[in-house]
Amino acid sequence: MAIAEIFMLLFTPGPTPVPESVRQAMATPTLHHRTPEFEAIFKETRELLFKLFRTDEVVMLASSGTGAMESAVTNLCHDTLLSINCGKFGERFGKIATASGLNNVEIKHEWNTPASVAEVEEALKENSSIDAIAIQISESAGGLRHPVEEIAKAAKAINPEIIVIADGITAVGVEPIDVTHIDCIIAGSQKALMLPPGLAILGLSNVAIEKIGEGKGYYFNLATEIKKQRENTTAWTAPTTLVIGTRAILEEIESKGGLDKLYADTALRAKATRNALEALGLHIYPQSPAASMSTVDDEHAKEIRDLLKTDFGVNVAGGQDHLKGKIFRINQMGLIEPYEMVAVVNAVELSLSKLGRRTFDGTASRVFNETYFKSIIGNS
Repeated sequence: MAIAEIFMLLFTPGPTPVPESVRQAMATPTLHHRTPEFEAIFKETRELLFKLFRTDEVVMLASSGTGAMESAVTNLCHDTLLSINCGKFGERFGKIATASGLNNVEIKHEWNTPASVAEVEEALKENSSIDAIAIQISESAGGLRHPVEEIAKAAKAINPEIIVIADGITAVGVEPIDVTHIDCIIAGSQKALMLPPGLAILGLSNVAIEKIGEGKGYYFNLATEIKKQRENTTAWTAPTTLVIGTRAILEEIESKGGLDKLYADTALRAKATRNALEALGLHIYPQSPAASMSTVDDEHAKEIRDLLKTDFGVNVAGGQDHLKGKIFRINQMGLIEPYEMVAVVNAVELSLSKLGRRTFDGTASRVFNETYFKSIIGNS
């Protein structure tokens, strides 16, 4: 790996940078997972996750987020899944259902368009066999925020027994989420939790636990995991280093003002970043942007992204499938210092100057600073 890549600012919406204090916590000698020492760490980590998720149960899996998605679908949908496909990951829920032998009813939109309460209500009324809904809170393929809480409430009003599965992989740790009508919410370690990939977490309601019953499958059987994790261990080999890292990052968040401050800082950073990008004449792609990232659609998206990396040491994400080369996505999740975010939007402005799109005059930095710091001063 080139030295330039090592010191590059990582602003992809996952994986996100791992704080130094967390890296040090994970660098301690490896513990065996079937020991009282690790069980004590596991117990402390679970307690911190309950504060984060605010659900009746939490389950950690040695898996990517996709594994947790599969576990949720196979354990919580017994007949027909209503999947909301407005991006790569919404599409994935439907594919998991089909691969698992379940029926799948799909609501599909372009990746910048959120699902509506009305169309979900219509789908439920037309198909009484739907027993679970799967939806992204933040669809990271396009940076879209769905009105998940409103959809979940409306779905429960039609069928109180329906299970609502919410992919919060780019939402948990980003913003407060009302889980009143959500039965399963999924998180992944490499997003707002600022850890390496490999740990997935599910927050479950008591309604979900009842429906799980004895569970489905083998490795991803949630009943098996719930039983073991209530005993502060895991059914299978635990991702010990990532569990230690989870405890460390949640303690780090608490030491920096807690979750409420993290959410407020992220929302303000998102607003300041969008304002700065729009001041450069760029267009924000999704109709309802998520706080987790800013997504810009631009005919020169690839050229901008390439310049950011090669000339200014900033690594942002591109698009997938039909949006490849047409969008770029800038992360806003995690414990990000304002000066780092300023450097990113400044680099975008410099890239536009190199492409002959506009003369560099410091607009991005100025607008970001005005939005971010004036708000802080106003609230002090």
